[in-house]
Amino acid sequence: MEAILQDALMVLQFLLRHMVFINFIFSIIIVFFQRREPKSVWAWLLILYSVPIVGFIIYLFAGTDMHKRKMFRLKEIEDHLNEAIRHQEHQITNQEMVEENPELKDYTDLIYYNLHSTGAILSGDNSVQVFTDGDKKFDALIEDIKNAKQFIHIQYYIIKNDVLFNRIREVLLEKVREGVEVRILYDGMGSRCVPERYWNKMREEGIQIVEFFPALLGRLHLRINYRNHRKIVVIDNAVAYVGGFNIGKEYIGLDQKFGYWRDTHLRIQGSEVSALQVRFVLDWNYAARENLFRNESYFLPQGDFTGSTMMQIISSGPDSALQNIRNNYLRLINKARKSIYIQTPYFIPDESILNVLIIAIHSGVEVNIMIPCKPDHPFVYWATYSYVGDMVMTGANCYTYNNGFLHVKGLIIDDAVYSYGTANMDIRSFQLNFEVNAVVYDKTEAQKMVQIFRDDLKYCKKITKDRYSRRNLIVRVREQFCRLLSPLL
Repeated sequence: MEAILQDALMVLQFLLRHMVFINFIFSIIIVFFQRREPKSVWAWLLILYSVPIVGFIIYLFAGTDMHKRKMFRLKEIEDHLNEAIRHQEHQITNQEMVEENPELKDYTDLIYYNLHSTGAILSGDNSVQVFTDGDKKFDALIEDIKNAKQFIHIQYYIIKNDVLFNRIREVLLEKVREGVEVRILYDGMGSRCVPERYWNKMREEGIQIVEFFPALLGRLHLRINYRNHRKIVVIDNAVAYVGGFNIGKEYIGLDQKFGYWRDTHLRIQGSEVSALQVRFVLDWNYAARENLFRNESYFLPQGDFTGSTMMQIISSGPDSALQNIRNNYLRLINKARKSIYIQTPYFIPDESILNVLIIAIHSGVEVNIMIPCKPDHPFVYWATYSYVGDMVMTGANCYTYNNGFLHVKGLIIDDAVYSYGTANMDIRSFQLNFEVNAVVYDKTEAQKMVQIFRDDLKYCKKITKDRYSRRNLIVRVREQFCRLLSPLL
């Protein structure tokens, strides 16, 4: 032990003696070798030179850049996908899509963009069920799991070893005994509190489990950024789930710190189930070093698709040159003519999103933004409150949700189209995390989402210009400091 302490002391002394040189090297890397946005560069330089040793450690854990690193391979299905993409391109350029579906007239360019950027095929045979309550969502999920015949694919950012997952686990083990394949993909950082022995026991009982970006040296996570934030379940390629709920007792309102947990999750049946299946398989193949695309039975449509909702499944991540979900938000906001509804736990927009929202307000578009009244991450919350303040002073209707914690992640435009899923309205979701959203082009479904937003207003308090202007000095300083660091949050 004494030798280890001496070695640690020697390392610390070395770092202290050479800290100026080390900071200089990292500064060169940040400025010249990583294509970061200027605000992010300045934020990192501020951290490195303000708190040299701490900043150095923070950079090692959170500052490495993996943008544009190709991680996911589609080659087994590229021919089929490219054929479908070319067919829909032809439908758009020749106005066939608009002739068949006049309600898509204002959004064909966005559909075209999603085709090119993420290979997101538009389908119109889907049905969508919206869950806003954790108990109801997990009751439905468990019932669908009980009805599984072939496979159950589960992917969550956070899985906690508590009463909720124990309930799900028992059903999964029963299905394994019936011969159903069960796969669980979890994020190493989000699910870090679950002991490895817990996963190993489940593996012994027949559940296939893989960790995305596992920790090194026990629980040491060198990637605080670039986490897999997706929440996907696909069952028999017949039904799929995507949205904001993770697996933990707080998501069903059993954590006193948060109280009631207000979130949104979609249960989907139709062709877009296959799109979520492809997304799961891509992530699984990368983490497990397998190739599930070789088994065609995982992608055969199951059930009668009798829905009529048109939608696309879009995904984004740091491995892509384009910020696909952010670009969808940007394009949708730019298209708004009447109204914009945003619900998000973290509102830290980049400059483009902020500016297009300000332009929308000045153009007479009604902009409504709802955030939580309490923080789960204090730094992020106070940066959020600062940006919401900009919206309030510009003329947006902004609200804090006071009936527990708001974790909803969604955007509704003109009561006609919405995008809901796992992505927050913040730089982290835009640039650093792996996310997935459903874009739904259906006025009836969009109006249902608007009504849900309005129902939530019963539990909200409006942030007026007067209320925001009267915040005290401590809050103002806190906001400005957190906003300064917002490119890193």
